[in-house]
Amino acid sequence: MGVFELRVKQQGEPALVPPAEETPRGDYYLSNLDQNIAVIVQTVYCFRGADDDDGSSACLVLRESLAKVLVHYYPLAGRLTISGEGKLAVDCTGEGAVFVEAEADCAMADIGDVTEPDPSVLGKLVYSVPGAKNILEMPLLAAQVTKFKCGGFVLGLAINHCMFDGVGAMEFVSSWGETARGLPLSLPPALDRAVLRARDPPQLEFPHHEFAQITDDDSDEAAPPPHDGEPLLYRSFRFTAASIARLKALAPLEGRPCTTFEALAGFVWSARTRALGMGPSRRSKLLFAVDGRPRFAPPLPAGYFGNAIVLTSAACAAGELAASLPRAVRLVRGAVGAVTDAYMRSAVDYFEATRARPSLASTLLITAWSRLPFRAADFGWGPPAAYGPAALPEKEVALFLSCGEERGGVRVLLGLPPVAMAEFQRLVEEVTTA
Repeated sequence: MGVFELRVKQQGEPALVPPAEETPRGDYYLSNLDQNIAVIVQTVYCFRGADDDDGSSACLVLRESLAKVLVHYYPLAGRLTISGEGKLAVDCTGEGAVFVEAEADCAMADIGDVTEPDPSVLGKLVYSVPGAKNILEMPLLAAQVTKFKCGGFVLGLAINHCMFDGVGAMEFVSSWGETARGLPLSLPPALDRAVLRARDPPQLEFPHHEFAQITDDDSDEAAPPPHDGEPLLYRSFRFTAASIARLKALAPLEGRPCTTFEALAGFVWSARTRALGMGPSRRSKLLFAVDGRPRFAPPLPAGYFGNAIVLTSAACAAGELAASLPRAVRLVRGAVGAVTDAYMRSAVDYFEATRARPSLASTLLITAWSRLPFRAADFGWGPPAAYGPAALPEKEVALFLSCGEERGGVRVLLGLPPVAMAEFQRLVEEVTTA
């Protein structure tokens, strides 16, 4: 897909789409779980459209239904600001989300496999504010509808992660789709984030190693990590249900069998560490998010509008990690099991007391989207024919996606320097082609 040049022309200036009705004004509180992930997440949804549709009706339907759904999700029509406490908050101005109409010079099929994260192609399908220097200068939600010569169209969304996690984002997109189809919301948003306020005074009951900075002092090797500063290649690797079962067999654990996430996260962490050629005594850290909705006591309300994910972590010497898949999987299981109500409350309080942010030095951050219902993004043209991220937000990120219709399959997206990518691919093929 890298040799293909996509030409997209904007149709007019970006427009603001305010809520269709008057909505509350003033500051909207963001919890401490919203503070650490104020990055723009870009996703694309491809729709074949109707045979007799040039894309104009899609723009009209999406724009009008966006105005209506923003009545329920009104903070998305505001702008990010800094509160008196020095934290991120939303100024509910009601000015609106950004909406852009665009036209491509080709058929939608020409853009290739959207599960391969090529920002040079897919990035043109998502709107970015020209010249924006920081997160405060970007809208909380920007939607771009790109019409293709075949009658299909792509909805590209740029959403600030501080507004919601993957579960919340898909609930919003599903609600937008219901609105577009003339249906009432099956799950209205629960807007009150005060349920996740820090305790007064904060109670730090756990060490929270997810915030720990791994430095050269943590090993006897003062040299920077291999391949540091090299350009990255982005690849997508398909793990079938059979290859995942093979991974599970390679990492037998005591007690219950390991889950798909435990086996795959352990493998990707171990293989990536090995592929990067990290020195054996250098520590490698794994970060990933756990959905706290069912783990909080009491559970968060259905439709909770906000981030309910809590980061958990594991760390290990690179040599030990690269040599033992069972060791990696055990560490992943331990990190998952550590996330209890007490741990999550302590994480909320930890940020309140320290304002620390998770360090990504010598770290792999896994984001699991494999269970998110992307196919619920139905605006009247049926589920999307394809979907995926337009880009990975950080070079340290690996993204897990479902393999579409394939039951039990997972697609892993990540970026690595060329030599490391070749080695990672070899290690993947050992378990996927056996």
